[in-house]
Amino acid sequence: MTTARWVGHHLPHRQAPAARRRHHRLGEHLVLYVVAGGVTTAMQAGLFLLLRPWLDSVLANLAAIAVTTAVNTEFHRRVTFADSESTANWRRVQSVLTFAFYAGYGSVVLTVLQALVVSPSANLEAVVLAVASTLGGLARFVLLRWWVFTRHTPRT
Repeated sequence: MTTARWVGHHLPHRQAPAARRRHHRLGEHLVLYVVAGGVTTAMQAGLFLLLRPWLDSVLANLAAIAVTTAVNTEFHRRVTFADSESTANWRRVQSVLTFAFYAGYGSVVLTVLQALVVSPSANLEAVVLAVASTLGGLARFVLLRWWVFTRHTPRT
């Protein structure tokens, strides 16, 4: 005869229901994140190209990142990770860190591009920034899912 020993209100070998739901929502979160990332990357490239005639590439990129980071973070809070808890302070920290990451990362990418290509076109700069943004977005998804918008369950 097999018996199960209860530890608190959980079986020791079973995953909590909330943890199972969260695991199953990974696919849904990923799809929403990718769609939002694609739209945001297109917005960022469009804003960059719009501002590029008046600003140098780094400043145009910073302005585009500032706008799209705010829009993207709010979308993820309201839609992608709506079932997760996050405080206003966590969201502010996440927005600032996201902006700082993409600003630094994009500036380095543009500097490297300018070192490799003499007078790159605005279109080439936008494409390189979009590719870099996509790679950075993968790292951001991991941070959003497992750090910023995580459920904090009290330990008993």
